[in-house]
Amino acid sequence: MNTRVRNTGVAVLAAAALGTVAAWVIRDQIRRHSRDLFSSSFLRRLAALGYLAKADASVDHINLIKDFVAWEPRRTLRRRARAILARMEQEALGSILSAG
Repeated sequence: MNTRVRNTGVAVLAAAALGTVAAWVIRDQIRRHSRDLFSSSFLRRLAALGYLAKADASVDHINLIKDFVAWEPRRTLRRRARAILARMEQEALGSILSAG
């Protein structure tokens, strides 16, 4: 019985450590893609938009994309960002209406 408790404890600690590492990696990816959104490289900006296209709607993401649309010099990327923004605003509005 003592071995079973010890093995369970080790498994719980390993799962907690894995969860912590996963959260750190996700946070790092979000920061990197947010920074790349305003990169001088067209391809980095395009990749960052692709990442944000898959992201959940949040106030931070919506504000970030609005800033990007105001800043972006290329029409194609502005158009893509506006499409992502429209989707996120619809999702945000839907979640507000369903909660109320």
